Amino acid sequence: MVVPLIACAHSSTAPEGTHTHAHSDDHPHGPLVHRFEHAEQWAKQFDDPARDAWQRPKDVIAAMAIAPGMSVADLGAGTGYFEPWLSRAVGASGTVLALDVEPDMVRYLTERAAREQLTNVRASIVPFDDPKLAMGSVDRVLIVDTWHHISDRERYAGKLRDGLRVGGSVFVVDFTLDATHGPPPHHRIAADQVMRELTAGGLVAKGLPTGLPEQYVVVGARL
Repeated sequence: MVVPLIACAHSSTAPEGTHTHAHSDDHPHGPLVHRFEHAEQWAKQFDDPARDAWQRPKDVIAAMAIAPGMSVADLGAGTGYFEPWLSRAVGASGTVLALDVEPDMVRYLTERAAREQLTNVRASIVPFDDPKLAMGSVDRVLIVDTWHHISDRERYAGKLRDGLRVGGSVFVVDFTLDATHGPPPHHRIAADQVMRELTAGGLVAKGLPTGLPEQYVVVGARL
């Protein structure tokens, strides 16, 4: 599998959530295959200020109800588009785990955190099939434009559940079936399918009304 789990997840021209998980068999045309080995080049797309108009990071962060001191994982963090927002939300006493499958993205994330003095951000590489979250270790997981790249999503959802503290939640942000950009239509996943997959992983799932113009937000809670 060579689709980096995070890189495309935040781009207006490439499929967001270019995290490193291959598509499952419910996509008859096969997985989207991308590598994101040159992070500085991808940053021009992923961190384009024009992205704010449709990604609406302020609204996404507000929907997550993050409190100071929380631990938040950004799965498929790419070049770190959401990291400044998450860093501010958790505060000095919190932690942001910026996770990606692409080594050059993790290198870039580490350098960005140092450059922008995001002292509570920790970048790490993770394998394609495991978020590598310690049991009951995080309060929130953010997965932007990446869920459609993950294979065996029901099992993956179970691993996310195990990594959550009781009362914690996973937030999946991805493109609607009729979005004007994002991955090819046959690689998109409907919000109700995401809810079923999170539910199969042991989470209590529902859609969140956020008003994003191109995307939905599905939350799965560990009760």
